[in-house]
Amino acid sequence: MDSFNYHQKQQSTIQTKIPLHKGRDDQNILYISGVALRLSKSHNRDGMEIASIITSQLSVICQDNLLVRIVAPGWIHLELADSFLATWLQHLAIAGLGEDGEIMEQQGVAIIKPSGLFAIQYAHARCCSLILLAQRKGLIQFREALPDNWQSLSLGNLVSAMQIPWVNGEIKLRLNHPAERCLISELIQAVDNLIFPNDSRAMNWEKLGIDLSRAFTDFWSQCRIWGEVKTAFPELTLARLGLVLATQTVLRFLLITKLGSVAPWEL
Repeated sequence: MDSFNYHQKQQSTIQTKIPLHKGRDDQNILYISGVALRLSKSHNRDGMEIASIITSQLSVICQDNLLVRIVAPGWIHLELADSFLATWLQHLAIAGLGEDGEIMEQQGVAIIKPSGLFAIQYAHARCCSLILLAQRKGLIQFREALPDNWQSLSLGNLVSAMQIPWVNGEIKLRLNHPAERCLISELIQAVDNLIFPNDSRAMNWEKLGIDLSRAFTDFWSQCRIWGEVKTAFPELTLARLGLVLATQTVLRFLLITKLGSVAPWEL
């Protein structure tokens, strides 16, 4: 009977959604889990003890991708390492969030005010103009000549396979300016909501798009790409262009799939 009750308790734990939320610090990408606290109640054990068991396993599985620590009374903090962020940004910038055909077939679900929509579309168009300028300057190469329907494609699908220098020789992210970190944080928040929504019907997609657009505007106004930066720090220039590519990918996906609009290349 005790074995049966234990099994039932385990099944109840598996079927219950364990909350995992992103921390508010934009400079360090951190997720916080209360799984140990929840298990401490259902299993009548100390939260710190359970957290220690979980984190020891996570450290083995995730190795250097996550920096894991325990905060009393049993919170588990998972900080994304720079090497993991670099891999994630590379995939987002070049591979994107989905095939273009899949994106175009989806229909938007929101009707927003023209002012909010314009701000998001303007940020997207600005991303496109920067990438096209980088292509003309020879910093980014496209796989082939632009096809007739190029304006319906994601820029990441056009860029030739290239490894963007996200990290330096010490495996530290080059993008350390507060505006860069804020934009990365907003990108992660946006992708979390787009790919793993808790309840898409309750999600304010307009606010998500505007927050991301503002973060991009702050990044563009505070972080130079051309001029002395391009000459003295070419790797930083490419990393910032990669961040622009990633932003364009997410804004485009949001505009088409959630806001039922177009993602213009120019305004």
